[in-house]
Amino acid sequence: MTQPVPALEAVQKILDPVFPGLMGVRLLTLEPERVIAELVVRPDLCTVGGILHGGAYMAFADTLGAVGTLINMPQGKRTTTTDSSTKFISGARVNSAVTGESIALHRGRTTMVWQTTIRSAEGKLCAVVTQTQLILEA
Repeated sequence: MTQPVPALEAVQKILDPVFPGLMGVRLLTLEPERVIAELVVRPDLCTVGGILHGGAYMAFADTLGAVGTLINMPQGKRTTTTDSSTKFISGARVNSAVTGESIALHRGRTTMVWQTTIRSAEGKLCAVVTQTQLILEA
């Protein structure tokens, strides 16, 4: 786990053509124990009433934990989420942005555990997600 962290632009390029790119996830910081990203709350990511859908929170957090694992695991490996727990605290309104910060709680050889806090543009806590990532042979 001493390999260098890939360039943020290279990891963003991996995300752009798949679901996180479709959602609009934009990476801001990549560090071995921390990943920060932003998501604009678009109408198509909302529930009726213009509030970010719970599934969007979960997918956003899942992406950050997976990215954290990706940048920490050796070449020739892949990762998948095995467990995720979400606590919804408050809503984020359409046409605002949320920021997610994922912190490594455990970075092991076969599993990693990440906790992501998602905050509104005003800094209000919206959700807390804890997930376990399994590391597998590619």
